[in-house]
Parts: sequence; structure tokens; C-alpha cells
Amino acid sequence: MARGRAPAAGTDTIAAVATAVGAGGVGIVRISGPRSREIARALVGKNPQARKVHFATIRDADGEVLDRGLALYFAAPHSYTGEDVLELQAHGSPVVLDLILRRALALGARLARPGEFSERAYLNGKLDLAQAEAVADLIASGSESAARAAMRSLEGDFSRAVQALFEALVRLRAWLEAALDFPEEEIDFLSAPQLREQLADVQGGTADLLRAARRGVVLRDGLHVVIVGRPNAGKSSLLNALAQSERAIVTAIAGTTRDVLRESVNLDGIGLTLVDTAGLRESHDVVEAEGIRRARAELARADVAILVSDDEHADIDRELLNECSADAARVIVHNKIDLLGGSPERRADARGETRIALSAHTGAGLDLLRAELARLAGRGDGAQGAFSARRRHVDALARVAEHLQRAEAHLQLTRAGELAAEELREAQHALGEITGEYSSDDLLGAIFSTFCIGK
Repeated sequence: MARGRAPAAGTDTIAAVATAVGAGGVGIVRISGPRSREIARALVGKNPQARKVHFATIRDADGEVLDRGLALYFAAPHSYTGEDVLELQAHGSPVVLDLILRRALALGARLARPGEFSERAYLNGKLDLAQAEAVADLIASGSESAARAAMRSLEGDFSRAVQALFEALVRLRAWLEAALDFPEEEIDFLSAPQLREQLADVQGGTADLLRAARRGVVLRDGLHVVIVGRPNAGKSSLLNALAQSERAIVTAIAGTTRDVLRESVNLDGIGLTLVDTAGLRESHDVVEAEGIRRARAELARADVAILVSDDEHADIDRELLNECSADAARVIVHNKIDLLGGSPERRADARGETRIALSAHTGAGLDLLRAELARLAGRGDGAQGAFSARRRHVDALARVAEHLQRAEAHLQLTRAGELAAEELREAQHALGEITGEYSSDDLLGAIFSTFCIGK
């Protein structure tokens, strides 16, 4: 779908949409559309001057005063939505706001759908799709880091990075298309080092942006951390220690945890969802077996898997991590050092997995685990300039990387320039999905339906 098309949902026949939002002692009614100025005149008795604050008396159809407040009018295209916009700031009483809203509806407006104001801003070219999504991310941010990252995306940091990559990809396509259009030239364009260098630069830029987007997803959604291990390894004790509360029942009886237990934790501004699971073992107990099945399902979608074991069983228990996804980070905790006479330690093994010796009971070494989780969440790895991102952005960038890899293979192995050009076209299309250069109505409906009313 091309940018700049008229907003959907009946705009051709309904000239304005309206919503009311109460915030403490202040309530706001917003109206967007070509009849906003006309509705303003009927509500406040005059044509408000654009970009000026007016003290206004808001009246009903019979001239009775509904409220007194402030009226702000923004003429198209100099508004959030790119349309004429009226904002009435009134007292926050739900009854008063409902009366004003009903009067606006009677004058020709209709109720706005969730996210419709941001959707109109996108469709009118005021925001791209990534920026529009950042509006919802900013509202839903649960930490300072998430809020700052969402604001960077709203200010266009992510979009500019995508656009720079998009333009580099266009230049690469132009070179390759020229080579295909002039096959009779003596110069072998497909073997030219400039072509390979440009492709390598685009691949490197895609990899960098993909890493940044993954950090952005963590800032937005938090890390999904799943704690697994054999029964009585100390999983529940570790969850309680990280959450700093007695959330999980801890006993010496194997199989005490029979269901998935979740706890949200804020770690240095990063949201973590800690998931305690049933001990993984063969069980004929129907309830425990169901808990084990759920544990394995959680492990398959974990961002970080923490295996709780000890020095004696760690290498054997490591097989429990085989059900992790390939992208999941793996941390092996050697627990109970207070009983075994060990000391806190962090080290990376030959597989790239992190091993941490600690005691969930005494807390010794917990700071090492917290530091590791913060590292995996992106703290200290460019986090100061991080922007918010969504999983669909990561999926799109991953597809870009795959198309670029296939294009490289066609150029190097088969010298099939036409196939390489098609892969580059698909890569450009996938990249355009992020900012909305290419998008479907179904995608837009899914995105904006998650917004709150009034945005």
C-alpha cells in the first residue's frame, strides 16, 4: 500500500473523528478532519484562530453551557494528523466529557477507533510506520530506558537508519540492473569489485541494524528468562533471590513446583520476565507431567535460558538446554557453592555459554548473574543510543539478511545476475515494510488496533 492514501474507515463520508480522554482534573476532546473548524464554531461560538489558545465556553445545541475551558485549533497540514484538528481542554468529569463528545457526534463527527489519530498521521505522511508504533511504545513503556528508546524511535533515529540502508540497497540494485541491461559491454560488471564491496557494505549495515533492533525489542518487551533444571536444583530459590521476594514455594521435596510461575523484575531499567518451571524429569504424575510439558514450551521461546545445576551434574544437565531456540542465550548456574565450598565466579566456556558459580540461598555471586542478564539485555552495549523496535522489525531485517545472502551466492557461485537482482528487490521490499513504504491493510489494522483510544 502506498503512503499518502486517504485514511480508511469512512473518511470520505464522515468528515471528523472525535475522542475524549480524562487525565486527573483535565479532560480532552480531540476532533480531526475537514469539518473540525465548523464543529468548533458550533461548540464554542466562534472560529478559533489557528495555533492560538482560546478561553472558550462550550455549549450544547440549545445554547446551554456544558463547560468552560481551552480551545486549540490546528489547520491542516500543520497538525499531528495532517488534517484540521480541534482540541478542547475541559474539566475531567466523565459526565462533562461525555456531554461534549455527544455534542461533537451530533455535529457530524464519529467516534475514533483505537490508534486512528496516529494512523491518520501515518497515512498523511506526518509519521512513518515505525514512528507511529513508537507512540504506542512510549505510552506503554515500563522503564526509563524503554521510554527513552521509544522517544528516539519517535524522533526518527530508527527510521533514518532504515532509510540509509534502503538508499544503499537502491544504489546496489541500480548497479546490478545496469549490468543486466548492457550485457554486450566488454566490462564484466558482475565481477567488478565495486559491486561486491557495495553488497558487503549493505550486508554489514543490515547486520548492525538487526543487532540494534534486537536490543530495541528487549528494551520494549523485556527479556523472557526461563529457569530450568532438575528437581531440587534450586530454581525456585534463584527466582526468589532475583525477585527479592518469596514468590515461589521452596521445599526439600522434589516436584514442589508443578506449574509455570512468572515474576516481573526491573533490572537497571530493563524489564525481565522470570519464569520458574517444574523440574525436568520423567514423571508418571499427571499434574507434574503437565508442568514439565509447559516448562519445555517456555524453554522453546526463551530469550535467555538459565540452567540451575551444580558442579557434579552441570555437564550432564546441560542436555536440558537442547530444547532452547538457536537464538537463546544460555547461562549455566553452578548453584549451592555455600554447601560445596566454592566461591563466586563467572566464566565463558568453549561453546560461548556463560557459567556462573553462586549460592541462591546466601546470595553470594548473585551480582554476577544480574550483571550477566544486564549484559544480555544490551546494557553497556550501545544502550545509551538504543531505540525501541518490535519483533516484526527484527523479522523483516532477518529476511533482508537472507535475501542479501542468497544474492551473494547467485553472484559468486552461479553468476545468475537476474536471480541476484530479484533477491535484492525482495530485500528492498522487506526493508520497506518497517517504515511502511510497502504495507498491507491487514498489517496496518493489526498494528493500530493495539493502540489506546485517543492516539
